Amino acid sequence: MPGRLRPLPPRDLATLLDRLDDAVRHDEPPTGDDERTAVKHFLAVLEHRHPGKSVEVRVPPYAAIQCIAGARHTRGKPPAVVETDAETWLALARGTLEFAAAVRDGRVSASGERSDLSEHLPLT
Repeated sequence: MPGRLRPLPPRDLATLLDRLDDAVRHDEPPTGDDERTAVKHFLAVLEHRHPGKSVEVRVPPYAAIQCIAGARHTRGKPPAVVETDAETWLALARGTLEFAAAVRDGRVSASGERSDLSEHLPLT
């Protein structure tokens, strides 16, 4: 398995997603722990489904991964970078927001070859 992040076991993921959905239903922000755990889970899923080093996906302050096959990144500026906030990342990963719309609205910064993650999302 590539990377240091690991997806959650299915039962833990289901419990976490229930808590996130409950927060949304009550128009409340998720707890920091739930948000961080969900962000890292979905980054791990992307990394494991699409291993590689050509795209760096950043969701500060929680984590960043490298994924997608292609030109290898070892140091310096990666050939492609995708950066967004936690709320947007979770919406993309869960399929409630389309990648192109998020880029168009300025919620995602995507630059470089292979930075369009549309074909890799959602991750649920």
